[in-house]
Amino acid sequence: MAVIRLASEMREDLDRILAHLRAHDPEHGPERIGALIDAIEVLARSPLIGRPSGEGRRELVVGRGTRGDVVLYRFDPVGERVFVLGVRAQREAGFQR
Repeated sequence: MAVIRLASEMREDLDRILAHLRAHDPEHGPERIGALIDAIEVLARSPLIGRPSGEGRRELVVGRGTRGDVVLYRFDPVGERVFVLGVRAQREAGFQR
């Protein structure tokens, strides 16, 4: 099983998503955050589940439509580590970094 490592920028991403949820969809906030946590935990067992995204990165789509998010990560098969680099709403234009 791979070890999960979160980039320090993840806090900014989650803060941004939480602020948006509080303002626009407060009743589904805990559900969305729970789904993100569950999806990141799945990466420990199935690190190649996400679609290739170029430069050795992968994207895992969580949810769909207006309630969808995308987790950007990199898998190191030699060290059996998953580096979670960022998360964004599926409808956002792209990752900030």
